[in-house]
Amino acid sequence: MRPLPGDRGAFPPPSAAEPAPRRGRVSRLRVLHLNTEPTWRGGEQQVLYLLDGLAARGHPTWIACQPGSPMAERAGARGHEVIELRMRGEVDAPAMWRLARLARRLRVDIVHAHTSHAHTLGAVAVRMIRAHARPLLVVARRVDFSIYRRSFFGLNGLKYKHGVDCYVTVSEAIRRVLEADGVPPEKIRCVHSGIDVARIDEAPQRSEALRAELDVPSGHALVGNVAHMADHKGQRYLLDAVPRVLAERPECTFVIVGDGELRATLEDQAERLGVRERVRFPGFRRDVPALLKAMDLFVMPSHMEGLGTSVLDAMAAGVPVVGTEAGGIPESVVHEETGLLCPVRDGEALARAILRMLGDPELAARCARNARAKVRAEFSTDAMVEGTLSVYADLLARAGRRPAAAGADA
Repeated sequence: MRPLPGDRGAFPPPSAAEPAPRRGRVSRLRVLHLNTEPTWRGGEQQVLYLLDGLAARGHPTWIACQPGSPMAERAGARGHEVIELRMRGEVDAPAMWRLARLARRLRVDIVHAHTSHAHTLGAVAVRMIRAHARPLLVVARRVDFSIYRRSFFGLNGLKYKHGVDCYVTVSEAIRRVLEADGVPPEKIRCVHSGIDVARIDEAPQRSEALRAELDVPSGHALVGNVAHMADHKGQRYLLDAVPRVLAERPECTFVIVGDGELRATLEDQAERLGVRERVRFPGFRRDVPALLKAMDLFVMPSHMEGLGTSVLDAMAAGVPVVGTEAGGIPESVVHEETGLLCPVRDGEALARAILRMLGDPELAARCARNARAKVRAEFSTDAMVEGTLSVYADLLARAGRRPAAAGADA
């Protein structure tokens, strides 16, 4: 791990020792990634997959992130160049200045911001660099709500419509939201999130030891959810469905994996509904692939969702899925083909779908089989990395730019 360089030359220019891109389709690009999250969620996992993929293809990459954060720890452990930079909110003038200095010294082609605060910091930082040396700004967009949802006097409109060269959305649903909010369509590209299928495949199949650890009675179906415990993830609607499911199918146990600000609220709700003994709350877990394979059904009850990588993980694990029509979920869960879809914020509809899937083994097996194939064909990390590289290359070509790394090799 490296701190922010304080002396000129702390990051030397590229040399002939740097590997050439393996696929030969995109000249070597220098990319600085920005992530301001102090925690670890699905978006951070996608950033790490992207770092891995770019490095494997020979593209010099750096990740600027919060000191001591999970991103700093995990990216550093995988051999990536980590710059630990304290970023205090999105209006942090010292951080902006240091990012501008860093981007100049690294001579990056692309600054890729992966969070909302990183978007603001990156947008100002690149404008502090002279036009002839200014990197292009790419902003990841992983949420499907309007840009005006948390806007102060409409300032988000200015933030999103100016100063960004391209938005990379993780679903077509998010692309449509940005277009409806007035972002020029030519500035938006959709690149679906990817998952590490091999990681899922390596997990043990239906671990009875894990089911025993979760105190799942013999003969019970295990219905689960894996997500950060936040309002938009909709776990309260899954809990609303639990009494209805148990009334018709008492041999069920539920598990909600994850942590977050609503954990105590959700546990209280389960208590009020009289189902606390049938719902497990194991907290944050690192063995998610094994947990998924221990489930008989996965439920994603979100009422807002960019894409839902937990859904993709469950599909890759061969677990039948019930999801909502929120955001990008229908781009992976096709009703009655790769899973079942329900309206958002509807516990009764969720209960009906859960009971239908559990009660129809043929439907469950067919959906699980189709879903597994769809994930492998459309949602791999390889496809995500290649799609992102295509965005970078197209932006540079449109701007008439030659990659800095290519110039250094001349």
